[in-house]
Amino acid sequence: MSISSSMNAGVAGLRANATRLATISDNIANSATHGYRRATTTFHSMVVGSGVSGQGSYSAGGVRTSTLRLIDQGGSLIGTQNSTDISLSGRGFLPVTTELGAQLQDGTAPLLLAATGSFRQDANGYLRDASGNTLMGWPASVDGTVPEYPRDSASALRPIRIEANQQAFFETTQIKFGVNLPASATLPGASGENRNISVEFFNSLGIPGNIDVTLTPNIGPPENTWRMTLEHAQTGAALGSYDLVFDTTPGQGGTLASVTDAMGGGLGDYNPSTGSIQLDIGSQPIEFFIGRYGENGGINQRGTSFSPAGIEQNGAGAGNLIGLMVDANGNLDAVYDQGFRRTLFRIPVVDVPNPNGLTSMNSQTFQMSRESGSFFLWDAGDGPVGEFVGFALQESATDVAVELTGLIQTQRAYSSNAKVIQTVDEMFQETTNIKR
Repeated sequence: MSISSSMNAGVAGLRANATRLATISDNIANSATHGYRRATTTFHSMVVGSGVSGQGSYSAGGVRTSTLRLIDQGGSLIGTQNSTDISLSGRGFLPVTTELGAQLQDGTAPLLLAATGSFRQDANGYLRDASGNTLMGWPASVDGTVPEYPRDSASALRPIRIEANQQAFFETTQIKFGVNLPASATLPGASGENRNISVEFFNSLGIPGNIDVTLTPNIGPPENTWRMTLEHAQTGAALGSYDLVFDTTPGQGGTLASVTDAMGGGLGDYNPSTGSIQLDIGSQPIEFFIGRYGENGGINQRGTSFSPAGIEQNGAGAGNLIGLMVDANGNLDAVYDQGFRRTLFRIPVVDVPNPNGLTSMNSQTFQMSRESGSFFLWDAGDGPVGEFVGFALQESATDVAVELTGLIQTQRAYSSNAKVIQTVDEMFQETTNIKR
């Protein structure tokens, strides 16, 4: 009977608008929740009968609803003061695990996805947010490089734990000896004064040492020739002695023309292709770069001034951990009081084919499902995913003005459906009165 179907449709309308009210209230309640994704309610009509037009009777089918969380639509980014407040500038999610899952260091920790997170070290050194979600990443090697890990599996991801009392250093493997020698020092009548420089390096234990470099001009003729002697300052061991001849031709004047071993002992051979002398200080090899033939850089001879401003080495002494930084590539670096940084973990960006198919979990996290498709671990900025943004959190995706507008519409629709039920009740009453 059509009048009965009208009441059923009214009841279905009440139920549908109650569902919409629930999603609106959830969105408004989380309008200040970082990383929150808003939920929506979609209405679908229901048809009773064949649905063919022109029929003599019609029965109301009512309405049904479906809810969807718009996980692919995030909020804007806001700056913070915490270096491990992390967001993404585009598509993708952060890999996190539960507070209990962080205890599993064998690759079995459950993988959850988060849009953003304010991570800080807890008492045990784990990087957690206020809800207990623990950030995960790929461990780096001792030298700060990150090995290649599988991209379609979370087995290599580990909950990130930072040892607060750790120290780190880098042993020296390369020294760039960038010095300008005065060309006037080799002219007849010059004083013949030596130029002495001490170059610092760090050994395999992070202990500093020095290489004493003595540069002696050859008073011409022949001009433009110097002898360079290298000696270990702490032990007095000779590291090598070399005769340096500089070019005087136009366009290449002042660059190295030849390097010969003055001692003949073969302590360190000069390689013209690399421009370096291979020094062996104990068991520690160091490439001592003095420059290639005919090229600038390294040792040059020009003018009348002596300048050792271009001396560099890639080592660093033992330093204490003072902070953490996340760069755009997802490298989590430890910052030490010696002024250098070392990569401890690399945080991949997790992406799935259908983000809206993810299963919503507590604390703004999501879990893979059949509808979302399988995940892939990208390097930040590669493929479809965005880059990491440190000192930033993602705001809630809720637009309060839109939700309040929907709240007014829902209230009106709910009242209208209630009026339909009231009208149907009155009509049933009139039908009952016919019997009297």
